Amino acid sequence: QVQLVESGGGLVQAGGSLRLSCVASGRTFSSSTMAWFRQPPGKAREFVARIFWTSSTTYYAPSVNGRFAISRDSAKSTVYLSMDDLRADDTAVYYCASRNQYVYATTPENYNYWGQGTQVTVSS
Repeated sequence: QVQLVESGGGLVQAGGSLRLSCVASGRTFSSSTMAWFRQPPGKAREFVARIFWTSSTTYYAPSVNGRFAISRDSAKSTVYLSMDDLRADDTAVYYCASRNQYVYATTPENYNYWGQGTQVTVSS
């Protein structure tokens, strides 16, 4: 089992920045894929970004590319999502997800483990 705990959400004005953190513990593997998803109010969960744990290869949803950055700190078993130039439509619950293998996946069903989510609210 893998446990994921997110933190760092909050209320921010449009144009502002936040950094989310996701601490992983339990049975983690070096060949893991870590991802961030988000679920806006009344909408389905959607892919935001992913990173391969060992190579740090990243991929972003077009809606956040150039504004968000995913990174990881192996020593701290932590994945980050730095979010700049936030917009009202970035408002959502943000979830950290993982799978214990490399996957080129952007849909929730491809990830085995999930955190509890952290709320990000952007005021316009």
